[in-house]
Amino acid sequence: MSDDLICVGAISGSYGVHGEVRVKSFCADPEDIETYSPLSTEDGSRSFALALIRPMKNGFVARIAEVATKEQADALKGTQLFARRDQLPSLPDDEYYYSDLTGLQVFDTGGATLGQVKSVQNHGAGDLLEVQLPGGSATVLVPFTLEVVPTVDLAAGSIVADPPEGLF
Repeated sequence: MSDDLICVGAISGSYGVHGEVRVKSFCADPEDIETYSPLSTEDGSRSFALALIRPMKNGFVARIAEVATKEQADALKGTQLFARRDQLPSLPDDEYYYSDLTGLQVFDTGGATLGQVKSVQNHGAGDLLEVQLPGGSATVLVPFTLEVVPTVDLAAGSIVADPPEGLF
């Protein structure tokens, strides 16, 4: 992924028969996704001017000017929507974009390597860092809380973690 693009949402399918789409927002304030328009695909091959029509369960009903039919809307299902980093607000010191955490090296408080952040997940109860263990494909989910992850150093590309006993 480009360092200049941040995934802010995804098209989850069509809504109705007039080309409207269902959009899931990954923004802290979900309705802010509209203010970052135009949004693009990750490779930049397509651009979308997104207009939110109304909220719905797990997202919004939205209109994209170039989409006029249900079939065109269906074809966009699964499309991730990206905004340029310079369009997004600056974050406080203790908040991070998921894309900034992916790829960081994870060390314990003694300096031993625990692995590398493969992804950041959130299933509703809080953020989890999926840490890939060195020398293999096995991963461990680490709670992304201040208690477990006291230090994130984006400049150094590292995270210091104090995982619960037995997690690793």
